[in-house]
Amino acid sequence: MKKNENIIGLLTQIIENEASAIMGLKAKIDEDFQKAVDFILESKGNLVFSGIGKSAIIAQKIVATMNSTGTTAVFMHAADAIHGDLGIVREGDIIVILSKSGETPEIKMLVPLIKLRGNKIVAIVGNRNSYLAAQADFILDVTVDEEAIPGSLAPTSSTTAQLVMGDALALILMRCRGFSTSDFAKFHPGGALGKQLYLRVKDLYVKNERPEVEPDDNLTQVIIEMTRKRLGSTVVIENEQIIGIITDGDLRRMLMKYPDIEQVKAVQIMTTEPKTIDEEALVVDALHKMRENSITQLPVIHDGKYLGIIHLHDILKEGIF
Repeated sequence: MKKNENIIGLLTQIIENEASAIMGLKAKIDEDFQKAVDFILESKGNLVFSGIGKSAIIAQKIVATMNSTGTTAVFMHAADAIHGDLGIVREGDIIVILSKSGETPEIKMLVPLIKLRGNKIVAIVGNRNSYLAAQADFILDVTVDEEAIPGSLAPTSSTTAQLVMGDALALILMRCRGFSTSDFAKFHPGGALGKQLYLRVKDLYVKNERPEVEPDDNLTQVIIEMTRKRLGSTVVIENEQIIGIITDGDLRRMLMKYPDIEQVKAVQIMTTEPKTIDEEALVVDALHKMRENSITQLPVIHDGKYLGIIHLHDILKEGIF
C-alpha cells in the first residue's frame, strides 16, 4: 500500500509540475507573438516546422494541427535539412524551429543556411540566451524552470510547453483567418463532422428495405410488412402517393382503441401527413427533423415519389449525433 501511495503522490507531483510550467508561459508572452502572427497572416508562403529529437516530434504534431485548422504547414527534420531536405523550403516560407536549448549542432548548422536564403525564422525556444534565439526574427519563449521531475534527463515539461505554444499559434491563426466549422469538416471528410457536410439521405436509405401497404390492407398484412422489412414502420401508399405511416407506436395505440382488431385496416391506424425528407437532403438535416418531431424514421421522397425509409439507427451508425 505504501508503494502505491508513493506512485500516486509522484503522479500528482508530475501533473502539478507540468501544469505549473504551462501556467508560467503567460508571463513570457510578449509582442513578438503578435508580430509573428501578423507576419504569418501577411505572408504568402507556408510554415516549415523543424527540430531535432523530441522537439522534432512535437513539431510534427503542430504541423498536423496547423494543416487541419487552415494554415498550410510542412515538417522538415533539422538533421535531414542539412543533407538535402532544405529543398522543401521555398521563397516566402517561414521557418519555425523548436528547440529546448537552442544550441544543438544541427540547429546551428541549419540556421545560417535559412538566413542565407532570406527566409524568416520563428523560434519556439526554451533559452532566450541561446544561439537560435539570437538569430531568430521572432521568439516564442517556452522556457521552463524544471522538467516534470527535477533532475530528469528526458524532456517533459519543456516539450509540453512547446506543444501548448504551437497549439496556441495554430488556434489563433485559425481564428484570425475566420476558419469555420464547415472549413474544418472539409479537411476531415472521414470524421463525423465531415460526414455532416457531405453525407446525403440517398447514401443511407438505399441500404434499407422499402416497406409499404395499401389503405385497405388488414392488420395482419401491416404487421407482416413491418416485420419483414425490419424498420419498425411502414408507409401507406395510395395512387403512388404517401398518405400515412404506421409505426410500432401506432400498433400499440390501436390495441387500446379497437377491441376487434381483425377488422382493423391500415387507413384506420396510420398517422396522416407524415414528415418526409428528400433523398438529396443532408443526413444531418434528417437528424434535425427527427429530433424536432421526436420520431425515429422518415419516409424518403423525390419529386413526390416514395423511395424508402431512413432510420435514426442508420444515422447513428455513421457517427452523426
